[in-house]
Amino acid sequence: MAKAVAEVVVIGAGTMGHGIAQVCAQSGRRVALHDTDAHALAPAKERIAANLEGGIRRGKITEQARDSTLERIVLAEDLHDATTRADLVVEAIVEDLDVKRQLFARLAAAAPADAILASNTSSLSIAGIAEGLPHPERVVGMHFFNPVHIMKLVEVVVHEGTSDAARDAVLEVARSMGKDPIVVQDSPGFASSRLGVVLGLEAMRMVEQGVASVEDIDKAMKLGYGHPMGPLQLTDLVGLDVRLAIAEFLHSTLKSDQYAPPRILRDKVAAGKLGKKSGHGFYDWKD
Repeated sequence: MAKAVAEVVVIGAGTMGHGIAQVCAQSGRRVALHDTDAHALAPAKERIAANLEGGIRRGKITEQARDSTLERIVLAEDLHDATTRADLVVEAIVEDLDVKRQLFARLAAAAPADAILASNTSSLSIAGIAEGLPHPERVVGMHFFNPVHIMKLVEVVVHEGTSDAARDAVLEVARSMGKDPIVVQDSPGFASSRLGVVLGLEAMRMVEQGVASVEDIDKAMKLGYGHPMGPLQLTDLVGLDVRLAIAEFLHSTLKSDQYAPPRILRDKVAAGKLGKKSGHGFYDWKD
């Protein structure tokens, strides 16, 4: 039987973290949202409230559901205190293996021994994150997609030591959120990043080569293949810096030129054009 998950801690209050906290709370669970920058917590809850307001306008949720969801989310400045009663901890911080390993070492010491420790990483090794931890069998990947409150997919990533109980528990949690999870073995880029990054990088090369405009390349994938958005718009939403980091990691680990970051991507990141979060990327997001 899968472990019952009632108390969730989300580490990281950024684009992914606040969305994960929202869907966890909407599923009826109590959520503690933590960030090393305490000033990021209140704005994160405001973004959650704005998302819920949008749901009310679209007729997806009621005002009562909005209020109960917000009540279930607490802002936690102290990591240790937040995790002492956790059933599930979901990490959504920077894509840096060393930083994640340091965090998971702290989580392993603070959280109950049977708490599941999940990473939202989109490409890094789950086994690498779990290495050296007590009870590595409870470490699993739980890769959400942006925007979290809308996208249905969750990649549940298992390494060789992940227990069936941990896998089944996060599958149950994902389904209770209204998600449609898949199980993926621990491999660089998993399933979604390996496929999505190749498409996004090739779209960037087409821009460099003048094959078509940004808008028309995206339109080709939306109208020709039924994608909800084009690969360049998606890159802007994910963040060009995030896409660059993933591409560099996959290029170095898989040794395939199809993952080599194009010059246009490196130049935009160097110029601070990171996508929607900075106001500029392949599109202009300024109001």
